[in-house]
Amino acid sequence: MTTETTETPARIGRLEGSALNGVLVREFINYSSFWRSSAFSSIVEPVIYLLAFGFGLGALVQDVGSFSYLEFVATGTVGMAVLYSSAFPAMFGTFVKYKFQRTYDAILAAPVDSEEVVTAEALWLGARTGIYGCAPVIVAMFFGLDPSWGMFALPVICFIGGLGWALFGIMVSATLDSIDNFSYVMSGILTPLMLTGGTFFPIEQLPEWARAAAQLNPLYHCVELIRSAVFGWEGMSDLGHAGFLLVWAFVLWRIAIRQMTKRLVD
Repeated sequence: MTTETTETPARIGRLEGSALNGVLVREFINYSSFWRSSAFSSIVEPVIYLLAFGFGLGALVQDVGSFSYLEFVATGTVGMAVLYSSAFPAMFGTFVKYKFQRTYDAILAAPVDSEEVVTAEALWLGARTGIYGCAPVIVAMFFGLDPSWGMFALPVICFIGGLGWALFGIMVSATLDSIDNFSYVMSGILTPLMLTGGTFFPIEQLPEWARAAAQLNPLYHCVELIRSAVFGWEGMSDLGHAGFLLVWAFVLWRIAIRQMTKRLVD
């Protein structure tokens, strides 16, 4: 008498397309129920900054280098929109999903692992950011910003920048034990990065040590790449900015996966 045993088929790849697609489809369907409020907060807040600084300080500061102040702020707020549209939803949304709703526990019951969950979440938030990040530039064109062919690259730049910030948010949510602790990250990390990213004033006005620190600020590299897309590419320096964002996203991808695996599996 022989006994047949049924074995579970081995996983084929490290990141399976079917698993990623399943998580992405779930996010899309779920997002359709609250996209209006999410789009409102992600788009309106940076636009308010654009109008307040562009026309408020713009009445006192006419030019910043070769740019008008409105042009300078318009491209800077695109970078800020990238941060707002990815880091904050990733921090709070991810924490709620695994801590309170237990959404990830249900997903992991399917043939999906934590690496695929983190990757799909980051890709989804990056795709959203690629759309929302362009809003300040579109608004600024109604107030005098000249359109350029390079603007067609903005969704890609915003996606890459948003991917990194989304992974940063996922890493934070998987590391901290309480949602109240996010205040430390927002006030102690994100706000200083926003103020030293060349969004509202050039970093050349900062002390030398702050200018050196800005070179490690992903928001600075994102804003510089955005300005090059809008006003003209600058060759190797743009490749350096893009390379920094890609490396930063890759490093955070691995860290976010490790931290989320500790939360969900270990």
